[in-house]
Amino acid sequence: METPDKKIKAIEKQEYEDLASQIRPKPKLARNMAWAFVVGGLICMSGQWIINYMVSLGVSLTDASTSASCILIFLAALFTGLGYYNELGQHAGAGSIVPITGFANAIVASALEYKREGYIFGVGARIFSVAGPTLVFGFVIAVLVGLIKVFLTS
Repeated sequence: METPDKKIKAIEKQEYEDLASQIRPKPKLARNMAWAFVVGGLICMSGQWIINYMVSLGVSLTDASTSASCILIFLAALFTGLGYYNELGQHAGAGSIVPITGFANAIVASALEYKREGYIFGVGARIFSVAGPTLVFGFVIAVLVGLIKVFLTS
């Protein structure tokens, strides 16, 4: 049986939630989506520019693609360490998370967060705390898709 105090607290909590929902600013969905699209597109466009430039220098397309990925990962890690990538992520949202640079940001940000706990028990033990589930589920999905392809083509 509920006491009167609990009922009053429940009513106060509901009133607070109602008031907070009226005051809370509504997200500007269209603007956020457009900004994410533009930033993600610029990241991917810069990767394509790197590939095109390397191919024009005579590098094979495969090597240029691999090099472009490495360059983008390095730049994302560097900008995360300098604090610029998090600022970009505040404004770009998924546009900065979805490309390969977002994965590099997740790993470097975890490493920087746990650096104060030491290199072994801090960085080494927890560097994949954010990116680890992504790797595990990516691997599991890749195996499942591979098995489905084997069964469908045989």
